[in-house]
Amino acid sequence: MDREDALKLVKKNVTNKNLFKHCLAVEAIMKATAIKLNSKTVEGQNAASLNDPDRWAMAGLVHDIDYDSTADKPEEHSLKGAEMLKEHGFDEDIIYAVKAHNEIHGLPLKSQMDIALCAADPLSGLIVAAALINPEKKLSAIDSRFVLNRFREKLFAKGAKREQIMKCEALGLDIEEFIETGLASMQEIAEEIGL
Repeated sequence: MDREDALKLVKKNVTNKNLFKHCLAVEAIMKATAIKLNSKTVEGQNAASLNDPDRWAMAGLVHDIDYDSTADKPEEHSLKGAEMLKEHGFDEDIIYAVKAHNEIHGLPLKSQMDIALCAADPLSGLIVAAALINPEKKLSAIDSRFVLNRFREKLFAKGAKREQIMKCEALGLDIEEFIETGLASMQEIAEEIGL
């Protein structure tokens, strides 16, 4: 499935405007993270071992496709989404990443894409919250240091689970690098997400 068709599917199933923007933000973070990891790859490494930015972006775009229909049943979130994605012919690695991103299921994070999705999901929320406390309420008005300082404030945006965001270290990215990558990717789509 190409991005255009996936976007239509997400729009059909995600009716909350802010949740839709969240899906776009996670898509951007996932793509940027794959590109960042590929740029760190040692020269001469087999190209097959590189991360596909478009596949990672797709996982980010569709990760909350079932959120509206499972809002009252968090134990079903991502499982129903995985079923929906399977019905629409998505590849198994994307389906698994979506299923595993809901930690309530206790599924192991088997691939870098799984880990990245688990970390990118709450990072997008942290970045949005950081932008919204700024007087301008714009992503362009904040920098990665500002977001990092908010990350360190345990009471700020408590729903953005720090332990999940810290999974970026399993990808070889420190928290500063991950926040910088995530913020820059969201700034690129600021108009689309209204920030």
